[in-house]
Amino acid sequence: MKTVSPLRIGFVGSGFIAKFHAKSFQSVRHAQITGVYSPTGTHRDALVQAVNDAELGPCRAHTDLESLLAADDVDAIWLLAPNDRRLEVMQAIHAAVKSGRSKVRAIACEKPLGRTLAEAREVLRLAEDAGLAHGYLENQVFASAVERGKEIIWRRAVPASGRPYLARAAEEHSGPHEPWFWQGARQGGGVMSDMMCHSVEVGRFLLTKPDAARSSLTVKSVQGSVGYLKWTQAKYAKSLAKDFQGVAMQAHPVEDFARATITLEDETGQELIVEASTSWSYVGPGLRIDLALLGPEYAMEFSSLNPSLKVFLSRAITGGQGEDLVEKQNAEQGQMPIVEDEAGTYGYIGENRHMVDCFRHGRTPIETFEDGVEVTKIVMALYKSAETGQVVRLPDETLETYVPVPARDGPAGVGG
Repeated sequence: MKTVSPLRIGFVGSGFIAKFHAKSFQSVRHAQITGVYSPTGTHRDALVQAVNDAELGPCRAHTDLESLLAADDVDAIWLLAPNDRRLEVMQAIHAAVKSGRSKVRAIACEKPLGRTLAEAREVLRLAEDAGLAHGYLENQVFASAVERGKEIIWRRAVPASGRPYLARAAEEHSGPHEPWFWQGARQGGGVMSDMMCHSVEVGRFLLTKPDAARSSLTVKSVQGSVGYLKWTQAKYAKSLAKDFQGVAMQAHPVEDFARATITLEDETGQELIVEASTSWSYVGPGLRIDLALLGPEYAMEFSSLNPSLKVFLSRAITGGQGEDLVEKQNAEQGQMPIVEDEAGTYGYIGENRHMVDCFRHGRTPIETFEDGVEVTKIVMALYKSAETGQVVRLPDETLETYVPVPARDGPAGVGG
């Protein structure tokens, strides 16, 4: 039996999401994190130390991207840099691989693939021109509850009563961790860009027949709306400006609420719908993900804030703020849900296990950059719908050059 070597991975980025990925790799076999590049030295060195402490390496820090790409112990790149740097990084990877300076053969990229459809298409083109295997890191598709729920519905319910026709997806929390998320030109918009990509793709995934391509569903139309509910109020805009340098929500607002209705057709012409909402203006115990799948005689439901484990802490118990119970934790007292294994519950373990397996064995992941392009197209159509107040019917050629309003309105000097 042929022995396949472990996949040696280099991280580009060392922020919040990179830490989540590193944590998930403690449950992924046949992979090593061998290098980290980030321009932020303190974050980079801390992540390298954490990787080595967890015995996921050996891992070393790289002070420039070229060094990471040229390393002889890096087979694949996990692109985890901020949104406004992803195309730039992809261009560097393309140039290094095409010139022979890099032996990298695969790349996985965090959502979203691009801030605009044109940017996402170029990321895909560069990956394919360089001959790279590619995977789109959409963690909710790989959440254990999503995978298990879909399997049961399609195996037990669908043969008896017919395919599911409605998927609902909602994700909300109290706001991002880093300033660039709040800057439209850097991030690509607001919560529609940041989180609707999750809801769009998990909805499409649940409605797609097992083992069928996502392209078996055709998007016919979308209707979107956005809201500026909390963070543009003077009190909260001032608080953001204090916490995050360069964030000016009243001068350069981005939406903190978004809603979407996406109408699709399957191969037979049957109408299907994804209903989704996302928010940065939710104040509860922490990050909340609510999912549902409905069909003629059945329903599946999941909520991340209904875990099997909860604790109660009285007012006599005090302590500093943290996120030790749940991501985006908003309280330290009272009855608190605990997500025992966030990396697994949210899908990071599953997606990284899948990507590593596919890259090692030469298989195509179930989420590729092509899916990332399609999700970006849907999000751009939703922004256009919100801007015009009209239903957007696809195909729509104007989306190829469309830039959302909040991305056009970013403060000078931060655009990409």
